[in-house]
Amino acid sequence: MIHPNSLANLTVRSVFVIDPAKKIRLTLTYPASTGRNFNEILRVIDSLQLTDHHKVATPADWVDGDDVVIIPSLQDADEIAQRFPKGYKAIRPYLRLTPQPNR
Repeated sequence: MIHPNSLANLTVRSVFVIDPAKKIRLTLTYPASTGRNFNEILRVIDSLQLTDHHKVATPADWVDGDDVVIIPSLQDADEIAQRFPKGYKAIRPYLRLTPQPNR
């Protein structure tokens, strides 16, 4: 991609993560002067896959194996107990940390 206000030989680097349903899940655009962080791209893909399968969200700076957040819309106590048998720690009513479920 070339930005319309830049020199023709300077590219803008963009990353798109598209899921199997052809839905764009992530877009990142870097200026020509900034390199891309491949570890961050892999971290985001891990997070997207985890959240799709386990009804959790990942906090900032999360890495595979860290605690995750139970999504606020999940309120049924029986479902929570079934999905997260290791339990959880409620920081706030809307912020419940639990060990990563697929570990």
